[in-house]
Amino acid sequence: MDAGVHCLQTEAEHVKPTEILALLLEFHRDKLTLRQRHAAVARHVGNYSFNNTYQYVIAREDVHLAWLETAIADLGGTPAQLSEPELPSPGKKKDSFLPLVQQDGREADAFVTRWRPRTGEVTNARHRTMLQVILGESLEHKRFFDQIAAGRDDVLGRRADGAGTGDGVLGVRWLGDR
Repeated sequence: MDAGVHCLQTEAEHVKPTEILALLLEFHRDKLTLRQRHAAVARHVGNYSFNNTYQYVIAREDVHLAWLETAIADLGGTPAQLSEPELPSPGKKKDSFLPLVQQDGREADAFVTRWRPRTGEVTNARHRTMLQVILGESLEHKRFFDQIAAGRDDVLGRRADGAGTGDGVLGVRWLGDR
């Protein structure tokens, strides 16, 4: 037998499926909690560029959650379901939503800080890589939130000269299907 194959089999034999399942379920719940909050915050973000950034983050988080849900199902688990949190209206001022965005930045940072050390415990390369990609993109989302909080409206790029956004964000808009 090839020594490389033997090493992979030996490594896989030491991984307890119940432990990786528990870790993936916990990670999924944390990521879903963030995603649901982002969807709730997006409802308060009327600035077109900032709202588009939230929609981008939510769409990526939906992909992350789909990956996690597939991995969990492959291990025989069932992921948690969570509703969006009810957030009080931040007020009518143009920038009254910024404290919500700043909190999202802090929570994204805390998520990565909490989970980065634990990904090293995962011996399954597929699961470890998936978690590392999600953490890396969560840091990118933190950077987006920090840029929004700083008033940068070009987070996802710049519009062509003269191109506008009309009257801002529509009253009803896509927010994902979670």
